[in-house]
Amino acid sequence: MAAQQPVIPAQPAARIRKDHEPPEAISAWGWRYHHLGVPTSTPRPGECYLEQFKMYVCGFETSPYGIEWMRFEPDSPISALIRTVPHIAFEVDDLEAALEGKEILSSPSSPSDGVRVAMIIDNGAPVELLEFRGDLRSSVR
Repeated sequence: MAAQQPVIPAQPAARIRKDHEPPEAISAWGWRYHHLGVPTSTPRPGECYLEQFKMYVCGFETSPYGIEWMRFEPDSPISALIRTVPHIAFEVDDLEAALEGKEILSSPSSPSDGVRVAMIIDNGAPVELLEFRGDLRSSVR
């Protein structure tokens, strides 16, 4: 007599997004675009050094599109995925809720007062989630 195989419930079919529709993170979850982080090995004008991360950043303050260039020291503690693959960042209202069920690359931390961040992985790409407290919250809703 052959052993019975366990029954695996069928997964609901993924909804296919149409070209004109925003991604689910925006349309259903309420996440708000914050920036696009682009790794580079080329020094850029106006870089700011972040000693705790052993990295240089620039562009965020002046880019009308939120593009932030990131250049890393060889011994930077930042994940290799973040150092090599561009990431998109979203502002969220509740970081813990946004992390539920996601593949976490870096646990929540507070790089500065009133800001909490975490990184997740979606289909091999890093995604940054930011939660701002108090008067640091985005006025764009």
